[in-house]
This record gives sequence, structure tokens and C-alpha cells, in this order.
Amino acid sequence: MMSDLFSSLDGASNLKQWLVPLVTLLLVFNSSFYPQVMVKATSLMVTQTWNQPSNSRYQSFNLAITILFVYLALNNLLGLTPYSYTLTSNLFTVMIFSLIFWGCLVISGWILNPTASAAHLAPSGAPLGLQPILVLIETISILIRPLTLTVRLIANISAGHIVLGLMANTLSSIVGSATMLFLVIISIGYTLFEFFVAFIQAYIFTLLITLYQVEHP
Repeated sequence: MMSDLFSSLDGASNLKQWLVPLVTLLLVFNSSFYPQVMVKATSLMVTQTWNQPSNSRYQSFNLAITILFVYLALNNLLGLTPYSYTLTSNLFTVMIFSLIFWGCLVISGWILNPTASAAHLAPSGAPLGLQPILVLIETISILIRPLTLTVRLIANISAGHIVLGLMANTLSSIVGSATMLFLVIISIGYTLFEFFVAFIQAYIFTLLITLYQVEHP
């Protein structure tokens, strides 16, 4: 771990820390790596994993979700290596991903089917007097989705790195003591847990996007 507890969350401290995330970004999002057969395969995988429709209308979007999951999971895992920077703990980067996928669903919905999109804001069967309030609440809930996606991912990834940093600092101060072995075992166990969290957070991020896709008219 780095000497500064929060340095792993500061990508500007060392430009070299951006190298691995950016190279991963170029490789994972390079369309030449994904032939047509993989588009159909990923569409089927999204159908089975996220319970989403696999018709041709959503094939490209399902492929994008799968690629996003792979990219987020890889960056979460790379962030657990020493002297590395986790791009998924960067507010600007995660917000861009959230806005792109959320914006594609919202904008395409209003363009392709504005009537259904507008009707979604007002739940059927609600009293007429409550309709304006319900429309306002639903609009706000839709608008804050990119923010909730971003905060959820950053908070979980950053919290894990901070805990690992605290453990590393504690171990460095008790070298040779009787409790060192006990803390080493705990650190190893928590690191393995963070590997699990890296996949889970990537899955939750993409799962929420697919749930927003269900509302797409």
C-alpha cells in the first residue's frame, strides 16, 4: 500500500497510475475485439444473468453493459494491487459512465416513444390531485439516478481501500510483535473479501442500469 492513506484515491498524484486503467479502457472498449458472434453471445448472457430481453433491439446495448461490467471488474481488481490507482474511485470517471448509459436510455425513450415516457412519470390509478406531486417525485428520482450510481460504486470501492490502508499502516508499526501474525491473517482474509466486492460492485452497477432498461418504452 502507499504511504499516504488516501493517495490510492488520488489519481493526480502520479500520472503513471493512470496508465493501466487507460490501457484497459482502450482494450475493453475496442469494438474490433467483439465480432458479431460475440454480440449475440453477450446478449444471451445478459438475458440469463440480468434477466433482460435478448431481442435485436437491445443487442448493442447489452453488449455495452457486458463490456462495462468487464471493465469495472478489472479496474476494481487492479486497484487492489500495490501502488495502483483505481479509476472506479474517481468521481469524474464514474459519473461519465453513469451519465452515458443513463442518458442513452432516457433520451432514446423520449425520442422513440415520448407518450409512453411521459405516461411513466404519472402512475396509473393515482388521484388526480396527487398527479403533479407524483410527476415531480418521479422526475427527481430519474434525474438523480446517475448520482446514486456514482456514489454507490465510489463509496464501496474507496471504503475498502481505506480499510486496507489502515491495516497496512498498523502492520508496519507492529513488525515483530506477537499480534502481527493475527493481523496478517485478518488482512489476507479482508483482501480476499475485497476481491469478491470488486466483482459484486461491478455487477450491481450494471444490474441497476439493466433495471433502468426495463422501464425503457
